[in-house]
Amino acid sequence: MTVTGSLGLTKPLQDAIAEAEELIANAPFIRTEQDRLEGYDYLAGRIRMAMQMAFDYDLDRPLFINPTHQFSRQGLDNPDAVYFNAYLREGVEYVVRGCRGTSADLSFQVMAGTYSADSAATSLMAFDDRELDIAPDGTFEFTYVAEPGAKTMIVREVFNDWDTELRGTLTIERPDTMGRPAKPLTADLLRKKYEVAARSLVGSIQTWFAFPQFFQYKEPVNTLTAPQSTPGGLASQRSSIGHYELAEDEAMIVSVPVCTDCSYQAIQIGSDWYASTDYETHQTSLTKAQAVTDPDGVMRFVISEGNPGIANWLETTGHRTGSMMLRWQRLERDLTQDADGPTIQVVKLADVPDLLPHFTPITTEEYAERIAARQRSVARRMIS
Repeated sequence: MTVTGSLGLTKPLQDAIAEAEELIANAPFIRTEQDRLEGYDYLAGRIRMAMQMAFDYDLDRPLFINPTHQFSRQGLDNPDAVYFNAYLREGVEYVVRGCRGTSADLSFQVMAGTYSADSAATSLMAFDDRELDIAPDGTFEFTYVAEPGAKTMIVREVFNDWDTELRGTLTIERPDTMGRPAKPLTADLLRKKYEVAARSLVGSIQTWFAFPQFFQYKEPVNTLTAPQSTPGGLASQRSSIGHYELAEDEAMIVSVPVCTDCSYQAIQIGSDWYASTDYETHQTSLTKAQAVTDPDGVMRFVISEGNPGIANWLETTGHRTGSMMLRWQRLERDLTQDADGPTIQVVKLADVPDLLPHFTPITTEEYAERIAARQRSVARRMIS
């Protein structure tokens, strides 16, 4: 028997895409055609994420999904991290298994609810792999019974040295549903999935429009906060946040002491879409392993559109304004502003060589080699 005719299941998603396009096209921070085009590229990533969230997740058959990567950027995503999410059901037992790679940090977090345009999600539990019993061959296993309010388990595998550190493996399962087949497809089930995708799409755009207003944009422009606990973050993580506004002939010098009491330390800049900018073919982020540390133990970064001719250049890639964030993870002690925090100078780009106490120029060819290394590392490390 031949069955024909539309079920009309995609209508909610079609409407949501149209609504999302209006949000993107009329974003208040759009100033240039590049901003608008980046918005449409950002929209493609949001559509991709919404479909993945709706169709790849199954509460009866949990698995870790990678929703944030170079083709789907959100929430000032960390270029050094591979993110995994799994949805949870309260009261259910889960078994997480894996093999520890050689990344700088592997952390686990359980969240109540999700980030929204009104508030950040609440962290119910957070720890890194130092609390796991890891066997000599790198394998580990732990059991977690989802507590009241638990909605999502987030895993972050963070890389300090892109060239040498390798990813591990990770799975999650429900012992009570293992061995059972998946539910058969029904029109009602698919309708719900398209409705979930529609809500997720519009909600995620509204959320990340609002989120930086809670934190980054509460601070004066061209400043960075003292190192502090990351909102909704891990106990062993600190961050310094801010936003910049630079003219084409200006540069920002960010100086921060290298921290030897953490496995991971890094800086990144992002766009007004509150997302990472191209970290694959441009240098828009640097870890302490990638950066040059001066003889006095300080890393000095230059944020600018024009090339200052140094290794620690962070490219604004045409963005006169944007977000900034420094991160320290897997800390062994707390941080203070006087000993560990960043300082900022906004200067003329032409004056940078005279203002860096250990100015060491690199050639165009040497910088191109740095970019080539980034491309190879992203290809090896990232998944989508």
